[in-house]
Parts: sequence; C-alpha cells; structure tokens
Amino acid sequence: MKKLLALTALCSVVVLLLLTPSCNNSSSNKPVASGKEDSLKKILDRGEYLANHVAACLDCHSTRDITKFAGPVVVGTEGQGGFEFGPGVGVPGKVYAKNITPDTETGIGTWTDDEILRAMTHGINKAGDTLFPIMPYARYNQMAKSDLLAIVAYIRTLKPIKNKIPARQLMIPIAMAYPAPALQASVDANVLPAETNKVAYGAYLGNMAHCTDCHTPLTPQGAPDMTKLFAGGHLFDLGTFKVVASNITSDTATGIGAWTEERFLNKFLPLREEKNYNFNPGKENTVMPLPAMAGMTDSDLKAIYAWVKTIPAVTNKIEKYPK
Repeated sequence: MKKLLALTALCSVVVLLLLTPSCNNSSSNKPVASGKEDSLKKILDRGEYLANHVAACLDCHSTRDITKFAGPVVVGTEGQGGFEFGPGVGVPGKVYAKNITPDTETGIGTWTDDEILRAMTHGINKAGDTLFPIMPYARYNQMAKSDLLAIVAYIRTLKPIKNKIPARQLMIPIAMAYPAPALQASVDANVLPAETNKVAYGAYLGNMAHCTDCHTPLTPQGAPDMTKLFAGGHLFDLGTFKVVASNITSDTATGIGAWTEERFLNKFLPLREEKNYNFNPGKENTVMPLPAMAGMTDSDLKAIYAWVKTIPAVTNKIEKYPK
C-alpha cells in the first residue's frame, strides 16, 4: 500500500521515465502495467540506496546510538527526527533534525513533492520558514532531479512515527546562516554524470554525501574555510568524545594522498558487518556514518576514491582525538 501511495505521488515522474512507447515493441510480451511497476521499483530502490547510504538522510533524521562505533541508526527510529545539533558541532545554538516520516501531525505526511523538494534543495519548509544549513540543502541543490525525486518516493514509504520536534534555539538570525549565493533557482537542469566517468560521478556522490561540510575547517565566524577545502580540522564534541575530521586532500604527508584504492575501501567495507561497529569505542569514536556509507556499492566507493585523489593537496596535520 505504501508503495502504491508513492506511485501516486510520483506519477508525473513515472510518466517522464516511461515516454518510450512499450506498446510499439512487438518483441515484448510483458504487460505495460508490469513495466510501470518495474520502473517504480527502480525509483524506490534508487531512493532507498541514496537516502540510506550516500546522502545519509536517515543518519541525521533518526536516533543514532553514539555509544556504538560511528553511531549506527537505532532500528525502528528511521526518519523520526529529534537528533540535537548544538555548539559541539558548530551550531550557534540548538537545532533538531526534523521528523521526515509520513506522520500527518508531526512529520511530512501532508507535504507535496514540491514542498519536500523545496526543503531539500532550498531549505524552505512547508510553512515558508528557513532551515538551518546543517541540513545540507546547498549540496542537494546540485543533485539531479531524478535522484531527488527518488529520495522523496522512498521517504514516503517510511513507517509514520508520531514524534514532535522541539523548536530551534539560535543565537543569530537565520538570515545570517542562509547560503543564498550557493543555491540555484532550479534543479531541473542538473545532470547525473555517467558512471563510466569515475571522477565526475565520484564528485557527484561526494557532493551528495556532503563531504565538504565535515572535512573543511570553519573560520572563526563559523563559515567553511575555503582556503583549506577538505583539509580537515573541524572539531566535533559530542560530550562523550571529541573527534576532528580528517584531512582528505591528496597531500601525502598529512592527507590521504598515499592511500591506495584498497586502503580507501577498507575504511568502509568492514562496517558492512554489525560485529565491526557493535561495540563501545569509548573516546575514540567518530561521527562519520561509516556503517551507512559502507552500504555503498564497491563501484561507487571506487568512484569516490578516484575523485578524492584529484583534490588539491593541503598540508594540515590533524590530531584526530584531542584531549
């Protein structure tokens, strides 16, 4: 039933994806209805993959068990929101991840596709309020519309959870944080790179995974220091542990320029098994959602590696676990 509701919500997308007239294909005995169902399944599968493993929507919008390595999502809380972001992660105040389940009272069950897309790509919610940019809408603003709609379709299949989210408490006007210059007016012209172009496709995935936002240090004013793009140094203090984002530039001394593809993949692949994150690492923990990202395909991880290797070197030695 949930998938049928998603089909209704995305009927216009399905029509666009099905413009090739299958009724003229005399070599196929497959009913047209089955073709539509197959196309919808592909959309939902793509949305589930991106929301869980690349854009990592559910890592922010669910409850994470930060007593476990890399804070895996607590099963049964997917999309319910409530995670608090405060000064320890660079927020001037407190903001809370929204409930993105289809609950009609506390979630987004009454939102249209366009309203969800506007929140995802421009940071404006159904009521017209501006979202704090810890929600990486400046990154999603660069995504192909087909991928955005696939995520919307998948989100609509989540279990509705009634969970009222507290109001944010900011110490600055939201207008000071809104990244207007970085936002395109429309996502319609955004292109999904060919997977065969590994660097371009890896850059596309890396943007969707908002690598920039964590792996770039902040200026004293709280903005990303673009002179040290991807050079690490962003401190995350979750109370029980402190960790500094790594330098992922191609610098061989302080970054990952000397890493092989195999070493890069081994950062993620072991986390495909629960036993490798189902433990309490104490103060040597990470906020990077490695269990979620480990669900990326090998080919997508290799594409990200190919892109990372092209990032200009910046020398910036990182103390991963400060005292």
